Amino acid sequence: MALIRNHALLLIILGSLVISTAMGLRHGFGLFMEPLSSDLGWGRGVFAFAIALQNLVWGLAQPFTGALADRFGAAKIIVLGGLLYALGLLFMSLSTSALGMTLSAGLLIGFGLSGTTFSVILGAVGRAVAPEKRSMAMGIVSAAGSFGQFAMLPGTLGLLEWLGWAAALMAMAAIATIIIPLGAMLRDKPSAKTASDLSLKDALNEAAGQKGFWLLCLGFFVCGFQVVFIAVHLPGYLFDNGLAVQVGTTVLALVGLFNIVGTYTAGWMGGIWSKPKLLTWLYLIRGVVITAFVFLPLSPFSAYLFGIVMGLLWLSTVPLTNGIVASVFGVRHLSMLGGIVFLFHQLGSFMGVWLGGYFYDITGNYDAVWKIAIVLSVVAAALHWFINEKPLRQDAVTTVTS
Repeated sequence: MALIRNHALLLIILGSLVISTAMGLRHGFGLFMEPLSSDLGWGRGVFAFAIALQNLVWGLAQPFTGALADRFGAAKIIVLGGLLYALGLLFMSLSTSALGMTLSAGLLIGFGLSGTTFSVILGAVGRAVAPEKRSMAMGIVSAAGSFGQFAMLPGTLGLLEWLGWAAALMAMAAIATIIIPLGAMLRDKPSAKTASDLSLKDALNEAAGQKGFWLLCLGFFVCGFQVVFIAVHLPGYLFDNGLAVQVGTTVLALVGLFNIVGTYTAGWMGGIWSKPKLLTWLYLIRGVVITAFVFLPLSPFSAYLFGIVMGLLWLSTVPLTNGIVASVFGVRHLSMLGGIVFLFHQLGSFMGVWLGGYFYDITGNYDAVWKIAIVLSVVAAALHWFINEKPLRQDAVTTVTS
């Protein structure tokens, strides 16, 4: 028993380090949009499309990387993902054309993120801990990703101001290589197969036949739309409204800092109260916060307050959403099923970041996308209210890695 606990603790620590590095590097991409686009003579739509494609590729690849992690363990997937991530950042630094930026920032980094972030790592954690501690463990790992966003963002800005955008991306590529040895040490074990386990095909058919699974997917679409639009376009939005570049950086750093509290708290609360109902309230509060930010007078103080409150709500959806998947379907195919749900998150991410750039180039502002984000909050809140997290099978309750 002590050996199991030690293995789970080591897996949580290593998984936290991987996800904090991967998410911390990604969180700073929005800082590059203005200097890179200005230097290369692009509109914001070119860079926005590359990041939008990154999120789409990340999501499309996630069910497959998740299925491979379920079958062979997460270590190999993380190592490969870390390598692709580093190469993507390196080639991104050398790109001077829209095609080069699309292939590097879009395809390579998108594939890299699919192997180094939530679905693969939370699947491994979900298999390693007892069901009653699963939501809390997922909250801890998700909070580590939030810490990476907070801790690495000032460093990203420092590299950008010191070295310029191209050399800063090279330095970030070097940092990304840390993921490779960390992943190699993360020796999770796929769940032992039992006679009651469903095959991959049967698990897919079972999930596809559940209304709650599709409601969860649609709700996560809204999360992706909102957070990636804000992460990429908020610095530009604040700059356009007369606030210093440092204000945008500070706001994103506050999002990362308070995200630590939000994700940990959400994981803890998900072990006590109904996870679908918690998600309903989370999305409703998001809608209120975005509405107040957009329609009230803008100042550095209001921007910082927005970063704090949005940080509390930012990735709080992740441990709750993955916890629902684990509760309903068990952990045998958790990375793969969680990857399908995450695909919808990334479809939303693609739409949010791309529409932000598209409408900005047409209208010169982000007003339309802010309004869409507010309406979607209400939609997501309604969707989650009708989700039932009751396990479909008894093994969904009892399965734990031994």
